[in-house]
Amino acid sequence: MRPSTPRPVVCAPRPKPRGVVAHVAARLGQVARAVLAVLALLLAAPQATAETGPWAELDLVGIDGQAFAPDSLDGKVVLVVNVASFCGYTEQYSDLQNLWKRYRERGLVVLGVPCNQFGGQEPGSDKEIRNFCRSRYGVDFPMLAKQDVNGAERSPLFRWLLSQAAAGVDDVGWNFEKFVVNRKGALVARFGSHVVPQDAGLVRTLEMALDGVL
Repeated sequence: MRPSTPRPVVCAPRPKPRGVVAHVAARLGQVARAVLAVLALLLAAPQATAETGPWAELDLVGIDGQAFAPDSLDGKVVLVVNVASFCGYTEQYSDLQNLWKRYRERGLVVLGVPCNQFGGQEPGSDKEIRNFCRSRYGVDFPMLAKQDVNGAERSPLFRWLLSQAAAGVDDVGWNFEKFVVNRKGALVARFGSHVVPQDAGLVRTLEMALDGVL
């Protein structure tokens, strides 16, 4: 009698404990839910682009009394300055005009905002202010109508500026403070009245904003 040929033994895979499988499945489910939650937040959040900004919502009025075109500021770097005609800092108009001429082709807008809240140093009408700036300093950068920058009647523009984290302290301290708004419509820096327009730190900040670094 021939000996029988042994059959190969096939080892079935050992089943994984159900607890491990359930744990892995639960973890994968958590990761998937987290990814979906992040995607939902990204899709829901307003996307800041070079074409957007806060300007359309601020009801800006030009120094000529006409509605100021907000799209002239969208995608620009905007240097907002509260100005006055009879202030010790009024001579800064000349350097602000020079900044405007130097960088306007790269996308800078200097935006003058007359205000009479500091020592009554801007008492004239909008027409008088405009004529003064043009005749004495050759100003041709855009300007808004005279407005309050502090207090209960603070304009929508300055309510927005001073609500931003980069604004620091709440109130404007004096004439010729300077606020730098980047191309995406975010306030990125604030400079005091004593900082002249040709200050190296201010100029560097403007250039970084123009280059999209800020």
